[in-house]
Amino acid sequence: MNKNKYCKRYRKETLLLIFLTIIASCKKEQEPKKAKKTSTTQQTQIIKNLPEEITIPEGMVWIPGGKFSQGAVENDSMIMKHETPAHSVSVDGFFMDITEVTNAQFKKFVDATNYITVAEREIVWEEMKKQLPPNAPKPHDSILQPGSLIFKKTKESVPNLFDYSQWWLWKIGANWKHPLGPKSSIKEKDKYPVVHIAYEDAVAYCKWAERRLPTEAEWEYASRGKEKNTIFFWGNDLNSLSSYANTWEGEFPLQNTKTDGYENKAPVRSYPPNSYNLYDMAGNVWEWTQDWYNTTYYNQLKQQGLTHNPKGAVKPYNPNNPALQEKVIKGGSFLCSDSYCASYRNSARMATSMDSSLEHLGFRTVLSVGMISTSKNTE
Repeated sequence: MNKNKYCKRYRKETLLLIFLTIIASCKKEQEPKKAKKTSTTQQTQIIKNLPEEITIPEGMVWIPGGKFSQGAVENDSMIMKHETPAHSVSVDGFFMDITEVTNAQFKKFVDATNYITVAEREIVWEEMKKQLPPNAPKPHDSILQPGSLIFKKTKESVPNLFDYSQWWLWKIGANWKHPLGPKSSIKEKDKYPVVHIAYEDAVAYCKWAERRLPTEAEWEYASRGKEKNTIFFWGNDLNSLSSYANTWEGEFPLQNTKTDGYENKAPVRSYPPNSYNLYDMAGNVWEWTQDWYNTTYYNQLKQQGLTHNPKGAVKPYNPNNPALQEKVIKGGSFLCSDSYCASYRNSARMATSMDSSLEHLGFRTVLSVGMISTSKNTE
């Protein structure tokens, strides 16, 4: 069985899943223009060391700037096409959250701002249909209710791992406060990563905290730690997976052996950190980056040569889902298995629609040196 075959992107925009049986195709869009060429490190001084006058914010760690090869490692047998070609990148040093943003941290933000997440908002059909293929039929009002996608185990083996509707369920009332639906809660789960977070929600939190989401390059650079050329942040040994990450072990999506200790999400810091002291850079929950997902972007960077602080493509472009506005997510989740997505690898990446919210999607924040004077503690 070809592992990469089942690594194909399995998440579309949240409400599109509801229409899986009634929407047959999407209108193709023209390929967007190439991203503008960025400056290179031959022209720019890399910020490597922490400036002496700056103190590391509580809950964050300094990631020293440097160069690396972004994308798939040659000896990785699970490489996906969109992880290639590998290309040379440099990034300035920055601060990064040691853990994924937790329920407790997100609650502090909500309490201070009365913010309402995308999964909690009433659905307006006239707005939603703008994101769908022309003439998409309106679902029944009983379906058009606030909610999100939750994972459900199957009762038998799944021969077709392309059909992700077999293990995803649209749950009315599911959101960050009720991760499994209205009857669930996050009581006594302050240290768990917050989930059911759409891109807009993550950006709103960042604005309140005076931080930002990482670029894809920053995220991967930080994930790799001090050793930049390994498949996993702990090295190249897949047999060590259960010791370092919360993933799916067993037959997906039927049975999880829980060899790593958890079947679903785990509290942050449940596994050893990487060499930069960052926790859960593999598994647990996917994490948003600020970059547009564009299948042509890596080729553009390869042609440009060494690129400094790349900010992602100018526009999104995914020939498989041309109607969607997708961002890159990184890190994999508790649902990643070797037979399905294997996204606990440093180079792994997926595309997710900006208004998607799911049970295994969260985020962490970063802080540039230029932002530090106005930063504040979110612990």
